[in-house]
Amino acid sequence: MTQLPLVSALWLTPLAGACVVRAVPVRRRTAAKYTAVGVSIIVLALAGLLLVSFDRINPGYQLVESHSWIRSFGAGYIVGVDGVAMVLVVLTAVLVPLLLIAGWNDAERPHGYLALMLAVESMMLICLVALDVLLFFVFFEAMLIPMFFLVGRYGGAGAPRAALKFLLYSLFGGLLMLAALIRLNLASAGTFDFRAIVAAVSSGTGSANPVVMHFLFLGFMVAFAIKAPLWPLHTWLPGVAAEATPATAVLMMAVVDKIGTFGMLHYCLKLFPDSAILFRPFIVALAVIAIIYGALVAIGQIDILGVIAYASISHFGFIVLGIFVMTEQSQSGATLYMVNHGLATAALFLIAGFLVSRKGTRLIAAYGGVQQVAPVLAGTFLIAGLASLALPGLAPFVSEFLVLVGTFTRYPVSAVLAASALVLLAIYVLWLYQRVMTGPRKQGDAALRDLRPRELAVVVPLLALLVILGVYPKPALDVINPAIGRAVTESVSPASLRG
Repeated sequence: MTQLPLVSALWLTPLAGACVVRAVPVRRRTAAKYTAVGVSIIVLALAGLLLVSFDRINPGYQLVESHSWIRSFGAGYIVGVDGVAMVLVVLTAVLVPLLLIAGWNDAERPHGYLALMLAVESMMLICLVALDVLLFFVFFEAMLIPMFFLVGRYGGAGAPRAALKFLLYSLFGGLLMLAALIRLNLASAGTFDFRAIVAAVSSGTGSANPVVMHFLFLGFMVAFAIKAPLWPLHTWLPGVAAEATPATAVLMMAVVDKIGTFGMLHYCLKLFPDSAILFRPFIVALAVIAIIYGALVAIGQIDILGVIAYASISHFGFIVLGIFVMTEQSQSGATLYMVNHGLATAALFLIAGFLVSRKGTRLIAAYGGVQQVAPVLAGTFLIAGLASLALPGLAPFVSEFLVLVGTFTRYPVSAVLAASALVLLAIYVLWLYQRVMTGPRKQGDAALRDLRPRELAVVVPLLALLVILGVYPKPALDVINPAIGRAVTESVSPASLRG
């Protein structure tokens, strides 16, 4: 029986949908919106079908499709999924329709905006399922184009500058990665097949000089650290978060940035295991700094969206820490953290965006007593904020706990420092809620409306998933753990870990 090309259909559907939305007559704005949401729901259904077809026990790549592409370069169209890619595919497919609904009125002329959102979804999905390194790189870089226009064209007054900064940072990282990719191809008998390169590196037949491999690792690592972003390469993110529309900012922080951490786990550790071990202490130190720095700077922000952006940098530090500690617990926790961070950040940022859109200012000092006039908005903001600080019973707690436990077995001091930042995270969330939602009402707050049905349709599913995964994370971990176990066993030997 012929296998249906589910993986190809997954990423081609939103790309085709972007073309269809762009072709809708300009005057039919509502039709364009419904078309975009409909396409994203079809993608969600395909992701669900992919998940149903996925064998949770099998740690390898599944539903693989392989076709010749550029034979002279040794490049092919090879796609497939493992457990790590699978959960991120589902996260992307779940968030995009919610973001399209949340950004229903974000653009006066929505056709281009909606088409760009679907294009980003398409490129995000193929980056997750690509098993050819050149194929991954092409779409990793191509994703910059729709994101640049989403931020620069549809954001606030400072959006063009923020978009340009994001583009320049990303292009710099992409150039380093391209140079490393070319040299890696030469060291791997002229193939870009990810599985073949990993097998060659594991057997010792495909590695170049160790010093060369270290430089190649850094080329990949810097590109992914910019995308993640990891301190000190994070400075483009706060500007994008503040100036982009809330839906675009969430698309960046909750979805697109996960390609950076996914790349570290999938490419840096498997293609360059010895280099990853060599640089591990340095990267772990950067991750701990990011955790503490992001939390401290978040406390000092006067901008609601700025608080969430810097808190996100702290959360990415936890993810990177879990990846490079290189224990099964920490890497399973880091992968689950990617999912949980996406849900929590999406909920918190979108609710904050709904609030800001009502009053037209991001300044914390402009708000007060919002819970008196908009209790549902205040209540949902509190739940999302508590999820962000990893309150037990909500999804991020499980992933953060796994990261810290896995870290403590190998780097106890780093684990203690990272855990101490949880106090700082509690301060920024609770203080932000206290200043904005409680106390006397500020001028103009009496007229604030509570969440509308369309906004509740976005927020309620996110909060429900945060509760469900917080109480019962087993389904997600059952998908993640076999792939992580194989990655730790095959990519990094126990002897080298002890070293």
